[in-house]
Amino acid sequence: MIKSNRLPNLHNLGVNLRILVIVNSLLALAALVLSKNLSEFSNTIANVYVLALPMLLLSLLLLYTTYSLLCKLNYWLGVLAILLITLFASSAGYGLISRLLIFPDLPSYPRALLFVVMVVVISLCYFDLQQRALSPAIDEARLQALQARIRPHFLFNCINAVLSIMRSQPKQAETALEDMADLFRVLMADNLELVGLAEEIALCRKYLALEKLRLEERLTIQWLIDDMPPDALIPPLVLQPLIENAVYHGIEPLATGGIITIQIYTQGKQVHIVLTNPYQPAKPRHIGNKIALNNIKERLNLHFDLEAALKSTQSNGEYQVHIILPYSTR
Repeated sequence: MIKSNRLPNLHNLGVNLRILVIVNSLLALAALVLSKNLSEFSNTIANVYVLALPMLLLSLLLLYTTYSLLCKLNYWLGVLAILLITLFASSAGYGLISRLLIFPDLPSYPRALLFVVMVVVISLCYFDLQQRALSPAIDEARLQALQARIRPHFLFNCINAVLSIMRSQPKQAETALEDMADLFRVLMADNLELVGLAEEIALCRKYLALEKLRLEERLTIQWLIDDMPPDALIPPLVLQPLIENAVYHGIEPLATGGIITIQIYTQGKQVHIVLTNPYQPAKPRHIGNKIALNNIKERLNLHFDLEAALKSTQSNGEYQVHIILPYSTR
């Protein structure tokens, strides 16, 4: 889970794979600099890997184990703690190799630790820059959703729907106004932290209740969420924009309306979110749908890296979006 201190998620498979790529690239570069020819390069890189591999694996193991504690620190204290843990693990690995193996060209201890410091600094800079590059997607998502909320046709139709039932069904009208207020409250929040899946579902129900007021029988929602893990953490405003697209691009163009199916289930240690709505190829598609999908992909990448995926398909008069993300809880 991404925290406000911007530390990389050391429990994430994608993050650990990126660390391995960074370290191996730097080791290969160091071996290349120290070698005079290809033959010497092969011997040098083999010797470097024999020393570096135990140090790297031990460092990753300790960082994985202590990550929950690191998340409680502010960013710079977390950086310092990562550096100290890595130096400790590297020292232990260096000592193990120097005692167990006859290493003719073992680098000096200070030089080895200096290289470790360089690797840690480069890796943390990479992840910080990656997060800074993807972070605008959060603000963009909130802005897009807010703009969608204040679209004249949505706002005016909701108000008209509330006015039409204010005398005959005052309680329902009051509930609709409360739902509109709740939607704006969520959209104006920072939305930096992950939220529980149950919380996102509650927001979606409020949005759909408003759409149901104006579309009436044209809009039918099928919830298949009996196997939904309510405590699973997801980025905020992921499912709601998808449902909005389903209403705007799938239901509204159809005179008879249609059914939006929302299915959420777990499979192993993954959460699957599948949303299906009618789709007419003859109808022009709005570019807003693609923008929303790209934004959601960026935010899933920001929070879960390679452990999350989003796929969209069109077939047999239906449009389907399938999100896969790791099952994580607080």
